[in-house]
Amino acid sequence: MAEITHFIALSYDRTDGELVPGRQSKCASPAAAIEHAKHLWKTFGHAGAAAIVRTGHPETKTTVLRTYGMVPNDLKQEPPPAPPFQ
Repeated sequence: MAEITHFIALSYDRTDGELVPGRQSKCASPAAAIEHAKHLWKTFGHAGAAAIVRTGHPETKTTVLRTYGMVPNDLKQEPPPAPPFQ
């Protein structure tokens, strides 16, 4: 079975002194994820944003492409994306 790869842009906001993840946006390519994360951080004013790649199923491996602003120190601890509705 082939590996599943997701390119994701993820925003972060500060709530009660903690960073909380926002909605994950799937992107078409690594470059698109990086640009979207930059856009989330600069344009919408989130505390930070990250562009990541998640590969594999059911075990996932997370690779951080780029971060902007304030993001958690260890993005690999973020929960995997929810499965799509069927």
